[in-house]
Amino acid sequence: MKRNAADGLFTKSSDLKNHYMRLAVLCGIVVLVDQVTKQIILSVFALNESLEVIPGFFALTHVHNTGGAFGLFAGKASSIRTAFFLAVSCLSLGVIFYLYTTIARGKPWVAAAFSLIFAGALGNLIDRIRFGEVVDFLDFYIGTTHWPAFNVADSAICVGVGILLLNVVLKKI
Repeated sequence: MKRNAADGLFTKSSDLKNHYMRLAVLCGIVVLVDQVTKQIILSVFALNESLEVIPGFFALTHVHNTGGAFGLFAGKASSIRTAFFLAVSCLSLGVIFYLYTTIARGKPWVAAAFSLIFAGALGNLIDRIRFGEVVDFLDFYIGTTHWPAFNVADSAICVGVGILLLNVVLKKI
């Protein structure tokens, strides 16, 4: 490629290679941390067991989310739910990768955001393939009012979306 970085395109194939290497490294780290923390929870906690870490605010609680975000579709038949979420996850990964390839070129924060979103989607897809559901354990609450439990993959998605929104607000995209 001979276009310049101001156009958002790379001038050398090594730049393109580095672009994908950054995706692979950040994604690999997030997925590794996500899967290791989930495995620790599965090994240490019984289902629905909880350990209060900050009284009245935060606990580690082993739960399984059969649905999507905030339990979306949790009541649907297992085979329908699994097929739906596997298809949506694969489609999402393809779209995110495409956006990383096109929009994120020459924009390190946007690239990081798409990498985090990709890694989060991949981490939860791994759970859906392994268990047919997602392992969650981060439980924030005030008194008896709980935010839905989540995990490292969900956190990566939220941080990535936050970075993208900040870039849109600052007109950096």
